[in-house]
Amino acid sequence: MSEKRPSHVPIDNFEVKGNTLCVGGVPVPDLAERVGQTPFYAYDRQLMTERVQALRAALPAGISIHYAIKANPMPAVVDHMAKHVDGLDVASGGELRVALDTGAPPATISFAGPGKSPAELRAALAAGVTINLESETELSRVVAIAETTGHTPQVAVRVNPDFELKASGMRMSGGAKPFGVDAERVPELLHRIRDHQLHFRGFHIFSGSQNLRADALVEAQGLTLDLALRLAESAPGPVEMLNIGGGFGIPYFPGDQHLNLAPVAEHLDARLPQVRACLPEAEIILELGRYLVGEAGIYVAEVLDRKVSRDRVFLVTNGGLHHHLAASGNFGQVIRKNYPVAIANRMAETPRETVDIVGPLCTPLDILAQQVQLPKAEVGDLIAVFQSGAYGYTASPTRFLGHPEPVETLV
Repeated sequence: MSEKRPSHVPIDNFEVKGNTLCVGGVPVPDLAERVGQTPFYAYDRQLMTERVQALRAALPAGISIHYAIKANPMPAVVDHMAKHVDGLDVASGGELRVALDTGAPPATISFAGPGKSPAELRAALAAGVTINLESETELSRVVAIAETTGHTPQVAVRVNPDFELKASGMRMSGGAKPFGVDAERVPELLHRIRDHQLHFRGFHIFSGSQNLRADALVEAQGLTLDLALRLAESAPGPVEMLNIGGGFGIPYFPGDQHLNLAPVAEHLDARLPQVRACLPEAEIILELGRYLVGEAGIYVAEVLDRKVSRDRVFLVTNGGLHHHLAASGNFGQVIRKNYPVAIANRMAETPRETVDIVGPLCTPLDILAQQVQLPKAEVGDLIAVFQSGAYGYTASPTRFLGHPEPVETLV
């Protein structure tokens, strides 16, 4: 007897009307007409709002939520998220401009990244946002700019701790890393911040991303809080903000399950009294990107051809890895696994065949799904790739082979 293969978690957050998938209440074929082309990305603003609301309801009171713009920097998305979160985190000068355009107070914006250019640092100082210092060189650069401009830098220290977030999709701490200042070198950097009379705001301690294990998040957050309390003993002033990162994952692949927030919230609730007693002025921040927007987006491509090659059915679409690198398996996957997919205009039909969904590019890497069971599709049908609200369009090589770029719409 063969072992049952794992399946995707049910994708039931989007409405289905009759036979058709909807985003923001609008049928996907109508969205295609509205945006004027396929392929396209569509994001549901209400799902983003509901995710923030559900997170606030689950977390202890007083935890701030920041949106990491890198997950989805579409200006309309950022503007929407800015109305529902407590702050924005940027990773480039371009993202900084998008954040400032929302009207968010500069004091609620922070700028991270290991390679900020002098021009980006000048813009950050002029805007009055918090700069997460990632090296001694960056501190020297900020000091030099401040001396020539007269601006008082608002700075925090991004710390590379001596631990990592276990079972994370992307580990960004522990060992030798380009991100942040090694924890053992932070006290000396704090002394230099005091000597230069910069406005010290706090710490940013980020250990990994895309984690679905509550126990791993609890362990990492506990170690993060312990480290922050130790480093605060060397701080040049009160700790005003403590960004403990995020790392909350969403289910992408067969066998993945939704993150259970309850243990994470219970642990934070138990630790907060101690943290607030030691750091009474500190705002405790969770910085999240994909968790807030990832499940609120789909990528839609149109079937151009249906072909059979040695008894294997291929649906050839006008979209692929050049638009959605992550879904193709070429954005960090070691072994390629399928994102959940559907035929957006055949949602009520029973799967009747096993197919491969591929793009138009002349490379065998251009795969959107392999050996998935779907209703029988025809030329002109619309393929929807779920879990596409984060790290989709902007994480893809859109200029590859000169095909048209997709468009984005927030519904």
